[in-house]
Amino acid sequence: MIIVLKPEATEAQINAIREEAGARGLIVREIQGEASRIIGLLGDTSLMLMETVSRYECVERVMKLSEPYKLASRKFHPGDTVVEFPGGQRIGGGGLAVIAGPCSVESEEQMLSVARDVKRSGAAFLRGGAFKPRSSPYAFQGLGLDGLELLKIAREKTGLPIVTEIMSQEYCEEFARDVDLIQIGARNMQNFPLLREVGDLGKPVLLKRGASCTIDELLQAADYILMGGKSSVILCERGIRTFETATRNTLDISAVPVLKKKSHLPVVVDPSHGTGHWDLVFPMAMAAVAAGADGLMIEVHNNPERALCDGPQSITPFLFDGMMRRLGKLHDAIKEETGE
Repeated sequence: MIIVLKPEATEAQINAIREEAGARGLIVREIQGEASRIIGLLGDTSLMLMETVSRYECVERVMKLSEPYKLASRKFHPGDTVVEFPGGQRIGGGGLAVIAGPCSVESEEQMLSVARDVKRSGAAFLRGGAFKPRSSPYAFQGLGLDGLELLKIAREKTGLPIVTEIMSQEYCEEFARDVDLIQIGARNMQNFPLLREVGDLGKPVLLKRGASCTIDELLQAADYILMGGKSSVILCERGIRTFETATRNTLDISAVPVLKKKSHLPVVVDPSHGTGHWDLVFPMAMAAVAAGADGLMIEVHNNPERALCDGPQSITPFLFDGMMRRLGKLHDAIKEETGE
């Protein structure tokens, strides 16, 4: 339920609504809209009838949310969310934030080399997998906490915030302390206990769409994280599983405008996992920017042929630099055309 308050609503009047909602076991969330103040009630709102709420003198109107997701809904939060980081980096709000780095952390030399290269080319975040979920139990599984330490060294040397995937609630304490943007991978998108716990850490979360999940299921997963009221969420389209075999996944570019219409959360696209082929990364990155993505997640490796994970979809720092120049021109041209 969404309650739009009158401009002259007093704190005493609003507190009365808060107290009644709390007494009925509902969760209260407050949002400052562009032109009005809004209260959202979450839970079994049949316990607090619309007619009852409408009787409050400070209430302008009351609306029901029909979507299965609430907190991620644009109806609940009309303005775009912008996620800000301590170093001044932002995701959302009209910019183009690029997250770049290798699929997997392999060595200190590798991470420092790639981190310096992608920063020089304009990347705002450094990615790298310390823990790697792999379909085969025999494939490289990552360096674990040792890999996280190497990411921290790269951050210290370059100033780039680090992005890495959490796979288990076991490591929430370390991730809350050491990681700037916590990634929930596609395989864990519906690991609801993990989503709830990560949502309580108070850190930004990059939530990847599951390989066989709908857009509404992605937004419901985001609500699990947002329910704690402490963490912000960035959505990531990384390709879905279809009958097509020419690419690793089918990158759903249409998800970008659909998510923008349905939700206020920033949207990032991962064309590396979305295609599985390095030569398709650039054209699909261009398509994502043209569709309105707030950011990109690109796999960059200094020696893709010897990468321990996902070498075929990784581009070299040289190719990344050229791509960044052209993406910047496209993004600027779109902003000029739209007047943003």
